[in-house]
Amino acid sequence: MSESSGDKKHSASEKKRRQSREQGQVAKSQDLTSAGMLLSALAALWMLGEPACEALAGAIADALSTPRTAPLRTGDAANWLLSGAARYAIAAVPMLIAMFIAGVLVNVVQTGLIFSSSKLEPKLSNISPLSGAKRILSLQGVMRLGFGIFKLMIITAVAYFAVRHYRDPILSLAQMSIPQIASVLFRSLIGTCVWIGVALFVLAILEYAFQWWKQEQDMMMTDQEMRDEMKETEGDPQVAARRRQVQRQMMMQRAESEVPKADVVVSNPTELAIAIKYDPKTMPAPIVLAKGAGLLAQKIRRIALENGVPVVERKPLAQFLYKNVDVGQVVPTEQYQAVAEVLRYVYQLQGKEIPKATAA
Repeated sequence: MSESSGDKKHSASEKKRRQSREQGQVAKSQDLTSAGMLLSALAALWMLGEPACEALAGAIADALSTPRTAPLRTGDAANWLLSGAARYAIAAVPMLIAMFIAGVLVNVVQTGLIFSSSKLEPKLSNISPLSGAKRILSLQGVMRLGFGIFKLMIITAVAYFAVRHYRDPILSLAQMSIPQIASVLFRSLIGTCVWIGVALFVLAILEYAFQWWKQEQDMMMTDQEMRDEMKETEGDPQVAARRRQVQRQMMMQRAESEVPKADVVVSNPTELAIAIKYDPKTMPAPIVLAKGAGLLAQKIRRIALENGVPVVERKPLAQFLYKNVDVGQVVPTEQYQAVAEVLRYVYQLQGKEIPKATAA
């Protein structure tokens, strides 16, 4: 029986998150970008409002004051268009720059630096009427439509209250001079747009939170997906288990052949076992012949007892040798003294002569 989406109970792995980013599947709110661009444009217009208005007023004044009784020559028309374009650019360029910077920053904050070529690949499903109808009539499409209607209602209500806030100054325009009218209209327009921009920004944050939650839910993994990913990254679990079993068997066989040659087995007291041998005539330092934990440690101790190899409990030494010294390697110099004391103790128990090299 196949696992359904309801069986998705594992958080997405780093590999799946990376694959989703490579495919461009990230949580993102386009309205958040639009709100950021709108607010940045309003901020630029507010800070540069006077120069922008002067530039626009100059362009309009030139257009209205230039006499048109004589035929308009080509050169004059070009100069007039260039002059007007320059004046309009003075008013528009700061806002466009602010909108561009805000759009880039908001997108980077939402998704980070990401480029996905898969989004540029043509797909028949994108132009298929049937696929489009399925997307529109799906649960996600209905929710998107409902949220769009909700946003429209909120923004309409905010715009209504904003206009009501500036109602008295607007109704008094008839008693004002032209500069005062321009100032009132400018402030009313900017204020209303700010209210709308803030409302859109708040709604966009809510939408982004929902998109992030939806993305996390979609990326959750089933037990089968987790197993498949483990097979891809770490290999088939059955093969890995078989490999570990073979390694244990090899270590068991090595212990059976090497432990009888050891001078002593250092234990901890039942969890670890390390077989050590030292022959000052042929070895520069004591060597670890075998080591193990758990069942292998029990087997090493049993083989040692069966072959008359002393087993000495030295917990710190056993832990150090097990963690830091591989089989076949010599004991590090910082543990010479501890190993020498163990060997001296064993030689005394067995009535053997203590080698001079280990007594130093």
